[in-house]
Amino acid sequence: MLKEYTNIQEFAEGQLLLINKPLQWTSFDVVGKLRNSFKPLKLKVGHAGTLDPLATGLLIICTGKMTKQIDTFQAQEKEYTGTMILGATTPSYDLETEADANFDISNTTNEQINAATAQFTGDIQQYPPAHSAIKVDGERLYEKARRGEDVELKLRNVTITEFEITRIELPEIDFRVVCSKGTYIRSLVNDFGKALNNGAYLSALKRTRSGDFKIEDAREVMEMVDIIRGLKVVSSE
Repeated sequence: MLKEYTNIQEFAEGQLLLINKPLQWTSFDVVGKLRNSFKPLKLKVGHAGTLDPLATGLLIICTGKMTKQIDTFQAQEKEYTGTMILGATTPSYDLETEADANFDISNTTNEQINAATAQFTGDIQQYPPAHSAIKVDGERLYEKARRGEDVELKLRNVTITEFEITRIELPEIDFRVVCSKGTYIRSLVNDFGKALNNGAYLSALKRTRSGDFKIEDAREVMEMVDIIRGLKVVSSE
């Protein structure tokens, strides 16, 4: 059930907002839009877990005193659904860049695809994508990658609790993943392609759950903005 708000002061005291991040928006775009809706009131606003611009779905936003709990919410288990394209790779592991290699998928079977998920469940290691927001020497990796610079990627320990294939219509494969904080689904997809002696890249991704919070309980960005602005009018009367 969606929470109702009665006055603007609730947000200063601290609120947790569940937002459905739109495609092409950065997580910071969402934070900025909501922060601006509070003007002239100045409130702390932050998000608990970045979503890439090409991903959609649940983004947890904290306001006011609730921002002190961002690290707690960020550490929670996440669930994603998505689509990968088998038979090609891209430097960014998704649609941000053009394909740089193509592979024959004519002999790849559904049984092989389903069986390959087993090696990616449990505690695993993965390299983050070169096109990621991780900072090295104070600069985002994607900024270095876009300039064509070589970047040193370090293995990260992550946990994949569930990894299931939900649809196979090659070259498209739909999947669902439940994973720990810090997991890169793009890297998982890239490694999955390698496990099939092939290539794969992410074509769609949606975060459906973070901890106990679900996408079904999220509001659209502009819906939340309208609610906040409406409360400002009411509170000034």
